[in-house]
Amino acid sequence: MSHLVTKIVQKTGIEETYVRSIISLIREGNTIPFIARYRKEMTGGATDEQLRDFEELYAYQQKLIERKDDILRLMTEKDVLTDELRAAIQDAQTLSALEDIYRPYKDKKNTRATKAIAKGLQPLADILLACEISSAEFATLAESYIVDSGDPKTSVTSQQEAIQWAMDIVAEIVADHPELRAQIKDTQQDTVPLTTTPTKHYQEHSVYENYKEYTKPLSQMPNYAYLAISRAEKEKQLRVKLSFSEASSLTQATKILVPHGASDLQETLLLSLQEGIKRLLHPSLERELRSAKKETSDREAIDIFGQNVEELLLGAPVRGKTMMWFDPAYRTGCKLAVIDHTGKYLASDVIYPMKSLETAQNKLLSLIQTHDIQLICIGNGTASRESEQLVADLIQAHSLDTKYLVVSEAGASVYSASKLATAEYPDLDVTIRGAINIAQRIQDPLSTYVKIDPKSLWVGQYQHDVDQKLLKEKLDNHIENAVNRVGVDLNTASASLLQYIAWLSSKIATNIVTHREEIGTFAKRTQIKKVAWLWPKAFEQCAWFLRIAAAQEQLDSTGIHPESYKTVYTILKSEYNISKKSLTLPYIWPADADLDHLAQTYDIGLHTLEDIVRELADPWLDPREDFDESGFKSDVLSIEDLKKWMKLKGIVRNITDFWAFVDIGLKNDWLVHKSQIADSYVSNVFDVVSIWEQLDVWVLDVDMERSRVSLSAKTDPNKSSWSTKKSTALTTKKAKTINKKSAGKDKKSESVWFQTKSQIVWK
Repeated sequence: MSHLVTKIVQKTGIEETYVRSIISLIREGNTIPFIARYRKEMTGGATDEQLRDFEELYAYQQKLIERKDDILRLMTEKDVLTDELRAAIQDAQTLSALEDIYRPYKDKKNTRATKAIAKGLQPLADILLACEISSAEFATLAESYIVDSGDPKTSVTSQQEAIQWAMDIVAEIVADHPELRAQIKDTQQDTVPLTTTPTKHYQEHSVYENYKEYTKPLSQMPNYAYLAISRAEKEKQLRVKLSFSEASSLTQATKILVPHGASDLQETLLLSLQEGIKRLLHPSLERELRSAKKETSDREAIDIFGQNVEELLLGAPVRGKTMMWFDPAYRTGCKLAVIDHTGKYLASDVIYPMKSLETAQNKLLSLIQTHDIQLICIGNGTASRESEQLVADLIQAHSLDTKYLVVSEAGASVYSASKLATAEYPDLDVTIRGAINIAQRIQDPLSTYVKIDPKSLWVGQYQHDVDQKLLKEKLDNHIENAVNRVGVDLNTASASLLQYIAWLSSKIATNIVTHREEIGTFAKRTQIKKVAWLWPKAFEQCAWFLRIAAAQEQLDSTGIHPESYKTVYTILKSEYNISKKSLTLPYIWPADADLDHLAQTYDIGLHTLEDIVRELADPWLDPREDFDESGFKSDVLSIEDLKKWMKLKGIVRNITDFWAFVDIGLKNDWLVHKSQIADSYVSNVFDVVSIWEQLDVWVLDVDMERSRVSLSAKTDPNKSSWSTKKSTALTTKKAKTINKKSAGKDKKSESVWFQTKSQIVWK
């Protein structure tokens, strides 16, 4: 373990004490949310994101150590392990470098070299590599390898064939040579250009237009561009190639493999080196470098996707309102669904404004008045603006105390056709199920979005092109981060939500719901210990994240872990004469309390005590922002209504490194380039905006022919120039979104609580 700890300390800069503690916590089976929340003293206050990075690095280093042991064993069995090779293996810092060392000793199947070795030509290849005899002597010697065994696999028919087989062995030695591979990667991997050429299947004016004849060093190529090119290659629209320098590679190979004072046989050896470089080494390095670039590109795309999903889940909830979902399908009929303030389905209907506007208005008005609807959610699909106008006119004409908003429909159809939706609403049409889901996601995004496959939410790019196993793993991590950061109500949470609580599996989550239905409601946390398959370790890990309103044990409504209950009551009684029975929440800790002294006196970590103080003051601390009320301009119904320099309200629906996709109330989302996202220089769009953030945007250009709109979020985009110098005064997303509930309570916690933007737009 000491070697592993040393490596992680070197790579992370984290103190060795914390590294050892974190490794021990992970090995003991503790979950990342639990470690981040309840073992801060052992981790130095690391966040869940930092701990997940640590976990990944730990797993990689562990895999590296295990692979080294495996290779040492295999090479010992082959009797090829030398002290020099052992040292090189132990010093290898990456799996790639380790595999390069082992490559020459791997068992290979059906290559030219293995066929040549089977014919007994390894000695002739060794003589060629030594270059001690003349070319003529080598040719004569090659004749002695001619043999007719009656088996093509072992026969050699001519002198030239013997020489060629020997050259094939040398060519493979060139391709497998670890020092040569390392040198070529060191000198060329930063400059080797990737070039593309169109195939006969290339489609003109396609999304790959920018990459039709593209050349750029692979290392300098944007990751999103590489994913686009890889997709085009997969679709057989582009040919893609890395163009290594054969001259440079040959020079390096010559220095390493051609002996000093070599005979004229070196001409044959050089031909072997050229063959090995062109046919084997460069293609092998191309696969390796492109694979590494793909992995890097995948990780970046997945990280962006994950951040977007997490912010989507942490969107501001709208509680306590009876809502209607309005599906703006004018041609086939607008579907309506009503839910109460708890998300319970109440009623549904269909209206046809194009057939009879008056009838449609009457039906809509009847539903609003019958159910006292306070909020109408309008889908952002086709005819959303016409639907918005219908609703706005109705509210104005009848002076209704009802508001409306435009929301994304992404993922609703996927949910409505799922087994989960069928189980939840077996007697309802799929369109109504989807309508209910969208209305519920406004009431509580976290509880509702977890029911939908994140890939159906369209808040990422190239989601079907990246490593799907890694994508699922990372998205699950982000969802778990979001769910555990907020916590759930044990008496109302669905199995879909509970399964993302620390340690709880889908099976245990279902068992909790089943047990809840049997007993009515949970009165205290400890009752979940009776749930099937929920072992003591599971209770320890999940307890804080499960809250109970009006519980028998009032600390069960807080984020304080049961393991600290006794200490909490002891401090309150000893220091402030507050007994368990007399404690009333919320409880504001005395302003003059010396937390450092209390932590030492009662043998409790300072981080833990600070969390307890905060939880007592706000029993259901929710990191999600308060809901923001503002709106779109109601006079923009189609792209034809847009004019240059028109100012609009928009909502950020998706983010990439270079773009923010902004919904301005039309059918499609439109792009704001990072150069137009702020008045100061922006290196990454994530630094300044969040999913669901509302922006004031200006229309820069309207291209009717291609149905494209260019937007700017700058204060004054009409300026002829702006500074591209990085500004230390740039207002970052973090600075803009300090949570109102936690502001001023605990400065140390500001980096832990994720802040998100308003999800919807009031009318």
